[in-house]
Amino acid sequence: MQNILKFSYFLSVFLLISCGEAPKKESSEDSEKTSKNQKINETDEKVILFFGNSLTAGYGLDTEEAFPALIQNRLDSLELNYITINSGLSGETTSGGLNRLQWVLTQKVDIFVLELGANDGLRGVPLDETRKNLQAMIDLVKSKNPETKIVLAGMEIPPNMGQAYTSEFKTIFPELAEANDVSLIPFLLEGVAGNPELNLEDGIHPTAEGQKIVMENVWEIIEELMNKSFVNQ
Repeated sequence: MQNILKFSYFLSVFLLISCGEAPKKESSEDSEKTSKNQKINETDEKVILFFGNSLTAGYGLDTEEAFPALIQNRLDSLELNYITINSGLSGETTSGGLNRLQWVLTQKVDIFVLELGANDGLRGVPLDETRKNLQAMIDLVKSKNPETKIVLAGMEIPPNMGQAYTSEFKTIFPELAEANDVSLIPFLLEGVAGNPELNLEDGIHPTAEGQKIVMENVWEIIEELMNKSFVNQ
């Protein structure tokens, strides 16, 4: 019964997821101050960018209840000089994500969390296409800054597309993580999927309490990356 509930949940999850004045001329002194401030920001403040769909966006909740904001709270409590950016968009596919990624990477990103692919699985997008798009996004992030640490969020889908499709879909994420030497969150919704007490009334998206568990799933990997960076300094 529990397995049936979990698969029903997964099916519902992916169905809903798919769901002026002229500028002032800057003096040389001002220019120097601006340059110094930019260098300070680039040196002292690190950026974690969350790039995904409604699960990242925090569908049905206030922005501060979504897991990226909870990650920020954890970072602040530990007095770590990081800023998180939530770039989640409901209904996003890997194709849509690839199209908008160039516009998102307008600044240096230290940690990039990629959470996409679920909607591809729901729609039966050819697995090679999903894999190709995820790889292209990883390549684009690396080309922008080879030092960016990438985290890939693993997802699972119900067997409505057939067992072969479902099984291969699940392997896309660990295989890409290994091939590209990037970090992997085995399953973003671990501990939340299928539990009605941790999901909204639609039975699909995590509640505020559910988002706290998702945050811990993500934090475990991000903390490892930060510890490695500290050791390597």
